[in-house]
Amino acid sequence: MRLLIVSDTHLPRRARTLPPQLLDEVARADVVLHAGDWVDLATLDLLETSAARLIAVYGNNDGPELRSRLPEVAYADLEGLRFGVVHETGAAQGRERRCADRFPGLDVLVFGHSHIPWDSTADGRLRLLNPGSPTDRRRQPYCTYMTAEVSDGRLTGPELHRLPPRRTGR
Repeated sequence: MRLLIVSDTHLPRRARTLPPQLLDEVARADVVLHAGDWVDLATLDLLETSAARLIAVYGNNDGPELRSRLPEVAYADLEGLRFGVVHETGAAQGRERRCADRFPGLDVLVFGHSHIPWDSTADGRLRLLNPGSPTDRRRQPYCTYMTAEVSDGRLTGPELHRLPPRRTGR
C-alpha cells in the first residue's frame, strides 16, 4: 500500500495550485493522508475526487466549511498499522512524550502545522511524521511532502521529497 503524506497546502494563499509532482503522487497513492491547513474547499474537493482514499483533518487556518467536513483527529487501520492524523502537536520540545501519552493506541501519527519535516519515534513504538508543506517552505530550504509504504503491518520509508522552486512569484 503506497501512502502520500501531505499537510499545510494553504491554497490559494501560499500557491495558486498544488505542484504537478504532488498531483502525480496523488494518482499513484493508495491512500492520501492530509494533516490540515487546506484553507480552501477546492483542494479538499480535488483530493476527495482524485485520491483512491483520503484520510484528512482540519487545521488551525481552516474555516467553518472545512471544519464541518473534516474531523480534528482522524484514525485508520492500514494493513494492520494504526494511524492517526492531527494538525497540531505543540512545541517540538517534548513532542514525543506528549504524543505517546495522547495517542497510546497508535503506531503512526501524521501531523502538520510547523511546515518543518519531522520523523521520530516515541517510546520505541509511535512513529511521528510531519511532511512539511508542498506550497509554503517557511524557514525550510524546500517545499516538501512524504511517501511511504505499508505492508504486512510494517511501515517502510518514509521518504521526504523536495519540490523544485516555483517559477512564478507565488
